[in-house]
Amino acid sequence: MNQGTDIKPLLFEQREARLAALERLPRSLWLGSMINSQGALEPRLGVLDGLRAALLAGTQAPPEHWPDAPLAAELHAILLALDLPGLCRGRSELVDQVLSSMLWHVDLIVDHIDRGDSAEAAIARALAAFADDWRERRGLLDELEAVFGACPDLLKNTNWDLLRGLLHSAGWQDIVRIRRLIEALPELAAVIRHLGRAQPVEETDESQQRDLQLMEQTTAPRSSMRVTRVPEMPGETRGVYRSGRIARMLPAETMLLTHRRLRLVWHAHRAERSLLTYEEDERLRETVRELAPVWRPSPQRRPDRRMEAGPMLICVDTSGSMQGGAENVAKAVVLEAMRTARAQQRACHAFAFGGPDEIVELELGLDASGIEQLAQFLGQGFRGGTDICGPLERVLARLAEERWQLADLLIASDGEFGATPETARATARAKEELGLRVQGVLIGDRETVGMLELADDIFWVRDWRRYGSSDADSPVHSKSLTSIYFPGAQRSRRRDPPVGGAEAAQVLLSGAQREPK
Repeated sequence: MNQGTDIKPLLFEQREARLAALERLPRSLWLGSMINSQGALEPRLGVLDGLRAALLAGTQAPPEHWPDAPLAAELHAILLALDLPGLCRGRSELVDQVLSSMLWHVDLIVDHIDRGDSAEAAIARALAAFADDWRERRGLLDELEAVFGACPDLLKNTNWDLLRGLLHSAGWQDIVRIRRLIEALPELAAVIRHLGRAQPVEETDESQQRDLQLMEQTTAPRSSMRVTRVPEMPGETRGVYRSGRIARMLPAETMLLTHRRLRLVWHAHRAERSLLTYEEDERLRETVRELAPVWRPSPQRRPDRRMEAGPMLICVDTSGSMQGGAENVAKAVVLEAMRTARAQQRACHAFAFGGPDEIVELELGLDASGIEQLAQFLGQGFRGGTDICGPLERVLARLAEERWQLADLLIASDGEFGATPETARATARAKEELGLRVQGVLIGDRETVGMLELADDIFWVRDWRRYGSSDADSPVHSKSLTSIYFPGAQRSRRRDPPVGGAEAAQVLLSGAQREPK
């Protein structure tokens, strides 16, 4: 029997068992837990291991005897006062940061004593610094979650100094103000959630129709061969039977007729119609048409299930006509798109556009640098004219990439723009071939031809003035003023190419009228 597998390394087993708790701690806590000035090594490792497990579970860790009973009780009281167990539940990165910070502040007690503080004052100073540090961090996290929702990824390798400076900046205050604005527009948040074509939902979409091949029962003319039997007509011999037909009687009956005495028997048989005769009939075949029940496919148009939860492409108008309340609503669209994309793990790309060649792009992401970029993006404004063709061309170029093939487009604008015929046709082609859906957010008083030409559906923010410096109500009763009062102003989606001067002259001279295509 091989005894080699039963041999245990007894030389260092006892010493290594004393540090078993170190293996359960993450490497980021090894240095701080091993060289801390408070308490002995082994109790410290055991307490940290238990405290980490309790914080991860979100439970109230009982006071331990490290660093010592009074100090451990005060640390426990701080954890409960700041509700750090509830904050750390399921967040390993945040738990490790709390423990690392606690080790660092406790380790400074001896430094405070060396600088002249008494033991009680040094402990009070370290505990106060730890409490103040996490009170501030807790406030930062609460403020972030109030704006962006749950953001656990933001806690990985968080640069608290950068985050602290960012959250005290004017750009962040602008984001907080815009977040409060979106809370007053829940319908707009629902519109943004419906963007994308990655997953079907239970809700049906009337704009998306599909053909269903259903079978239905109906009647249809059917040709068939009908055979009619005509008795006693020469045709097919079927057998022998008794009748009075002399022409078809059997030879035996004829023999009776030629006999001088038996002929009377023949006459009796004839009178009784009991002559043995051949039985014949004819079959009349004819083709007839009649109505018969049949099953046949019945194609029907049914609304398909709505597709959602895909990538989002956002075009935000920052031209001069968008200043004031309209600009605030447009910024709220971008912020809500970022929140939705982050919560549902969706890709989101935003374009801020103004006049020709005035386009700023942003790939929305949620980390410290991403929040800073978002603040800069929301502060962007061109204050000039409006050119929708530039951002639309970039959107169509992105749809050719695999990552964005299931994306939908949202255009937030006052509608004061017009796409060129080439750009409008390219957008319509993308809708037909790629399934692109264009959602319009109208931040103005009326639908324009440019907006109607591009958008499949338009969400109207009627009281957009209230989100600026004015409390005035909307002066119009409907966004569809163009359709109601100027129906002829709307151009057809199938545009005719423009007529040149020479062609127009020929038409006028010939008196002919140009046929529409």
